[in-house]
Amino acid sequence: MSQKLKVAIFGASGYTGAEAIRLMLGHPAIEIAALTGESKAGQPIDAVYPHLAGFGLPDLVRIDDVSLRGLDAAFLCLPHATTQKVAARLRAAASDLRLIDLSADFRLRDVGAYESWYGEHCAPALQPNAVYGLTEHYREDIRNALIIACPGCYPTSILVPLLALQEAGMIDPSRIIADSKSGTSGAGRKGSEALSHSEVSEGFHAYGVAAHRHTAELDQELSARAGRAVRATFTPHLVPMNRGILSTIYGDLADGVGIAQAQAVLDDFAAREAFVHRAAAPAAVTTRAVRGTNRVLTDLVADRREGGFILLSAIDNLTKGSSGQALQNFNLAFGLEEQTGLHLVTAFP
Repeated sequence: MSQKLKVAIFGASGYTGAEAIRLMLGHPAIEIAALTGESKAGQPIDAVYPHLAGFGLPDLVRIDDVSLRGLDAAFLCLPHATTQKVAARLRAAASDLRLIDLSADFRLRDVGAYESWYGEHCAPALQPNAVYGLTEHYREDIRNALIIACPGCYPTSILVPLLALQEAGMIDPSRIIADSKSGTSGAGRKGSEALSHSEVSEGFHAYGVAAHRHTAELDQELSARAGRAVRATFTPHLVPMNRGILSTIYGDLADGVGIAQAQAVLDDFAAREAFVHRAAAPAAVTTRAVRGTNRVLTDLVADRREGGFILLSAIDNLTKGSSGQALQNFNLAFGLEEQTGLHLVTAFP
C-alpha cells in the first residue's frame, strides 16, 4: 500500500501487546504509531522486550498521552474491566476509530450475562456496536464492525472447528464437554506466586473448575446456533510450557449422522479456511506444530461410545488465540487480504 494504516497498541507491555507488535512488524500495510504501557511509560519497548530492539518503534507512553489524530485503528491489549472505560473515551474522542479488543470486555452480547461472570459493565451503550470476532464464523459482521471483540483463547480453540460441525447439523449440542490445556502465558505477564517457575514446573493441574469465565462464550455461541439454551462443560488445565492450547472436545453426533459424514464436513471447512488444517492423525494435533502461527490444527474421530465423537484442536494461545486473530480481523475490517502479515510457519524443533 502507498499509504499505510496507522495503529496504536494499548497495553503494549503485556504478552498480547508484544505479540501484536511482532506480527505487525511483518505487515506491509501497518504503521505502528503509538504504544502504551502505564507502568513502563517513558521507556523504549526494547527495555521491556529486548527481542523488539532495532525496529524504530515508538517509546511507551501513557494512554492519556496518545494522539488520536490520523489513527485508523486501536488494538486494546488491556486487562479485563479496563478496556470498557478506555473504549468509551476513545469512541467519544474519535467516533470513526476502529477498536479491536483483545480483552473479555465486549465478548458477551448480553450485558446481564457479562455482569454475572465479570461484574459491572462500564460501557453498556457500546455493547450493541461490538461483534464477536471469531473470524471464521463472523466474517461478514466483522467487516463493518466499530468494535471487534476478539474471543478468548480457549473458546477460539474449541469453537472454530466445533461450530463448523454444529452449523452443518452434524452434532447434538446438548452434551458438549471441553477439556483444555494451556501454557502459562495465557495468564498474562503480571507476576504471581502461583505462576512462578517452582510452583508450575513439573506439575499439571486444573483450575477454574466449573467456574471459568470463558464458559460463558461457549454457552453464548452454542446457544445462538441451537436456538435454545445450551450449557457446555469446560475445564481448563495449566501445563508447564510457555504457549499453546490443546483442547479435546467430547460430544454426540446428531441422530442419523455417521462419523464419516462429520469428518467430510470438517475436511470441507478446512479446505475453505486458510488457517484451519485437518491433521493427518489425532496424535499429530500438537501445540508444537502451531507455535507462533495463526493456525488451527484439528482432527475428528469416533468415540468408542455409540454415536459419540472426539474433536481435537491445537492453537497458539497468543497468536490465533489472541493477537493473530486480532490482526486477521483487522485485515477484514480494512479490506485487506485476510492472510496479510500472517503467513507464519512454526520453528521446528
